[in-house]
Amino acid sequence: MLTSIHYFSNTATSIAAGLMIFASTQASAQNVSNAGFVNGLALDGALLDKSAGSAFDRRVGFFSDIYYEGASNSWWGLSDRGPGGGTLAYDTRMQRFTLDVNTNTGAISNFVVVETVKFTNSGAAMTGKAPNPTNVLGNSFDPEGVVINPKTGTFLVSDEYGPSLYEFDRSGALIRTFNTPAGLIPRSAGGTANYADDTGNTLGKRTNRGFEGLAISPDGRYAYAMLQSAMLNEGGGNGVFNRIVKFDTTTGNAVGQFAHQMDKATEGRGISALVALGNDKFLVLERNNRGIGVGANLATADKAVYQIDLTGASDVTNITLGPLTLPAGVVAVTKGAKVIDLDADTLAALGNKSPEKWEGLAVGPKLNNGKYLLLAGTDNDYSVTQNAGGVQFDVYYRMADSDPFATSIQCPIGTVLGCTGTLTSDFKLLPGVLHAYSADITGYTAPVPEPETYALMLAGLGVMAWVSRKRRAVAKTAAAKLC
Repeated sequence: MLTSIHYFSNTATSIAAGLMIFASTQASAQNVSNAGFVNGLALDGALLDKSAGSAFDRRVGFFSDIYYEGASNSWWGLSDRGPGGGTLAYDTRMQRFTLDVNTNTGAISNFVVVETVKFTNSGAAMTGKAPNPTNVLGNSFDPEGVVINPKTGTFLVSDEYGPSLYEFDRSGALIRTFNTPAGLIPRSAGGTANYADDTGNTLGKRTNRGFEGLAISPDGRYAYAMLQSAMLNEGGGNGVFNRIVKFDTTTGNAVGQFAHQMDKATEGRGISALVALGNDKFLVLERNNRGIGVGANLATADKAVYQIDLTGASDVTNITLGPLTLPAGVVAVTKGAKVIDLDADTLAALGNKSPEKWEGLAVGPKLNNGKYLLLAGTDNDYSVTQNAGGVQFDVYYRMADSDPFATSIQCPIGTVLGCTGTLTSDFKLLPGVLHAYSADITGYTAPVPEPETYALMLAGLGVMAWVSRKRRAVAKTAAAKLC
């Protein structure tokens, strides 16, 4: 049986069903088991979102994170800071998308972007361009993790530049900024911050290694933001401990920090996603920087999902972590065995090779057999690279080749003229990838929206849909006048 996962297919039915599902959820210990690959989708790298502008600006950045809003059967996909690695101006955004899900097997099909939400601060775009001056964060924004607060219906989005945690309303307007612990701010020994890169920094998070993972407790009381890898003063690229920061969503203050130990620190190891199973148990996506990607080494791809538990872990707020070992008496979060080996199942559309950047992860709907859909997604970096001078190029791949990046063709941004080779039809922009898994999750506790939150959510999406229709009507009228 196929069911199309849409927000407004039947609002009353969706809400009632969501309430019944949440009401029946048992507050027992959570455990994920028997996860199995169902199928996957390779999404066109040239796919456009619903915003205005050039085709290059509208290129979907795919899945820096994924969030499933269970009460409304709605999916959200987060794009990161845009093409160019922080060198190009880009209005940061996320996409609401729909999927057809086979409710018996969990197989997915028919990915469609239905809404694009851009992030703004007092009407100004929050941009992916790196901070300038480097000690002022301003509106620079590199979004990496997204959740929806069930108490308010608002978006919480984590950022790598700060590292920061922001709250936005349903239209993408900034409501407030959470208070990042001072020890995480990237800075020199003298305390001068540099948010743009690591020049002069010896303390705090590493550049491009800020709050990568984000999760929220089922009741919306706490948000958990996770650094991608070890801080500069805790081993940097040689450190194995990430920090998970627990925020009180009411006050915006951090109320605890916990140490997660990665399998290793080599090959650019880091975490890319954090998903709450309950109040203390999570799924974490941990990966290296190998596989098919922009400039990535193809060999020894290693990406996996683990279950972790904060119960009994030490609060390390005022403790400096060692690169490879913890101070005496300090206890890291409990890390279980692999739940999913993301490299084990590949798609023919990628030449049966593993993508480099698995970054999105979400627990989706419950299936008819009692299992849950787990959805994992990749970030394709907009299929863009740059040379030593900072000039940007589109990258086209032929997946049948043994090393598709080694034989790739690069073209000036937004054009197929002046390329480094002959661009034939078998060369494509790097696709975004979705994998569907089904798994048993005992005692899973999904976020439970409060009754008044539904009205806010529905009103917000109603306004967004009206604005979208209005813009299309105005564009159509203007086009008619030109004819």
